[in-house]
Amino acid sequence: MPARQACRTMRGTPPPAPQPSPMPPTDLRTFLRRGLGTAVFCSFIALALTLSGQGAWDVQWVYSLAIGLTAWLVIEMGCTKGWPPGLRGVLLVLAGSVTGFVLGTTLGDAYSGNPHPLWQGRSWLAMLLLTLATGTILSYFFYTQAQAQQLQLHMAEAQRTATEARLKLLEAQLEPHMLFNTLANLRALIANDPERAGHMLDRLIDYLRATLGASRRERHPLADEFARLDDYLALMAVRMGPRLGYTLDLPAPLAQASVPPLLLQPLVENAIRHGLEPQLAGGRIRVSAQSSAQGRRLQLCVHDTGAGLGETATATPGGGFGLQQVRERLATLYGPEGTLELIAASAGGTSAIVTFPLQYAIDTTARPDR
Repeated sequence: MPARQACRTMRGTPPPAPQPSPMPPTDLRTFLRRGLGTAVFCSFIALALTLSGQGAWDVQWVYSLAIGLTAWLVIEMGCTKGWPPGLRGVLLVLAGSVTGFVLGTTLGDAYSGNPHPLWQGRSWLAMLLLTLATGTILSYFFYTQAQAQQLQLHMAEAQRTATEARLKLLEAQLEPHMLFNTLANLRALIANDPERAGHMLDRLIDYLRATLGASRRERHPLADEFARLDDYLALMAVRMGPRLGYTLDLPAPLAQASVPPLLLQPLVENAIRHGLEPQLAGGRIRVSAQSSAQGRRLQLCVHDTGAGLGETATATPGGGFGLQQVRERLATLYGPEGTLELIAASAGGTSAIVTFPLQYAIDTTARPDR
């Protein structure tokens, strides 16, 4: 680390961001694309010379390709680590054009069988100027293309950083919301049934120990999400007793599907608060997963047999804080391919259906021990 940068770091001032190269290093794909573009451009020059009566097509084509590709290779080799700034860039184009003219003319002479036809029959200065003009045009074209590509990469990186920051903000808002709701339920239970409140507090401690650390991951397997829901529903069952029944249906082939943490819990909370709690008898919740669209999309459903879609659940756009957070996270992660639908069941109750592209988790780390 340079001394100046080290001093900045010690003072708490972040070092300046590195400035991007005006022309980024060339990868193989870009190298081949530029070579093909140079060959096509030289072919058009050969065609123009042929139509103007300068000689046979094949001879003009060999001369143009030999001169153009040689000049391009010299220039390309000079900017493998980025385009040279200032005068060095101008000198690189000049050196490449002169080298291409000399070597390319020699190769063309060997093909045509004439001893130095360009030097004897035509103005060598005019041909050299044509080579310089061609090299300058192609270099400028490739330079501007690389500039645009570099700008797109920086814009994509900035957008990705903004997306990650937004997701972190949403998750930071969602976790306290879940915790405060649970603590509010615990407080209400303490006054009515201290023994059950103690059991609920024990469940809450186990739940937090098992989940809060894992929720910092950007993605986790669907099996972990279902295990977390199992913990949460068991916690709620302590408070609601027989008024709450639940089923978790996760097919084995989808256990390692990749999902954002805490994606389904707001839907389950919403089902309990707006669906089951208003009913004296409570009800059941069923959480299920299935693939759709020939295995390209993942569909997650939270269905309850509660009071249905009433004014409470739909009083605010998105159906409240939890549902709004789910919609925003889906939009941030998947764009229009991530959707959340609330559907009133014909037999009573509500289904919340989340759909997004099916991907599989790479990290299969087991859930933390309790």
